[in-house]
Amino acid sequence: MAIDLMWAFENEPPQLDYVLPNMVTGTVGALVSPGGAGKSMLALQLAAQIAGGPDLLEIGELPTGQVIYLPAEDPPTAICHRLHALGAHLTPEQRQAVAERLLVEPLIGRCPNIMAPDWFDGLKRAAEGRRLMVLDTLRRFHIEEENASGPMAQVIGRMEAIAADTGCSIVFLHHSNKGSAMMGTGDQQQASRGSSVLVDNIRWQSYLSGMTQAEADEWGVDRGQRGYFVRFGVSKANYGAPFQECWFRRHEGGILKPAVLERQKRPSPVNLKSVGRGGDGDW
Repeated sequence: MAIDLMWAFENEPPQLDYVLPNMVTGTVGALVSPGGAGKSMLALQLAAQIAGGPDLLEIGELPTGQVIYLPAEDPPTAICHRLHALGAHLTPEQRQAVAERLLVEPLIGRCPNIMAPDWFDGLKRAAEGRRLMVLDTLRRFHIEEENASGPMAQVIGRMEAIAADTGCSIVFLHHSNKGSAMMGTGDQQQASRGSSVLVDNIRWQSYLSGMTQAEADEWGVDRGQRGYFVRFGVSKANYGAPFQECWFRRHEGGILKPAVLERQKRPSPVNLKSVGRGGDGDW
């Protein structure tokens, strides 16, 4: 349907509805991180918050609604462990709200393929009436060549079609490339593995990056504790004000909570000209 330009010129547009920080409802986005960084738990905590759970991450209030989380690489037992750990931080009322609004359906072993008509139709039906759908991970929802721009554009296009028709936002979890993981540049848009289309054709991209040794030194974290800390932020946002990145600490059961860190003061540089200077200006 074409936009009435005169109406748009003369009337205040409706306010943008954000499902996640800087992510407008009805769009497609990604959460990118290395394997084992905690992106599945992060996605589950965000899904639970939208479903009526607490803001454990302290990222700000999110409008509530129906959510569907589709993990396709973890067995149900592992997911139940995460849910049990999460439930320990919810009140009875919050548990009930999340149980009513969040649908978690493991798809491991079922080989979902968004390019197949039956799977596309099934995912579209699952998205109807929901604010958010999480696909964990992207690689498990297609069989195309990840580095090929044409096939990846089609995969993203299928997600966009579902989001546009249902109004449900879609966030796919995705792995960062090896170079970004090794160089500690997981907060860059280019950290996403595969074709650049996976970044260019979506409206929102966030990251979860492990703490490097340099960052541990900067924040005064012991070498043995560094693995518990991850950095979260938004590397691409087509709408809204910039999101301030934050540090999370991994707790029992993998639960992520804001980390209390204090940047270490660096020693002031020594002015060699003033060291040992005598009254006559000589050393």
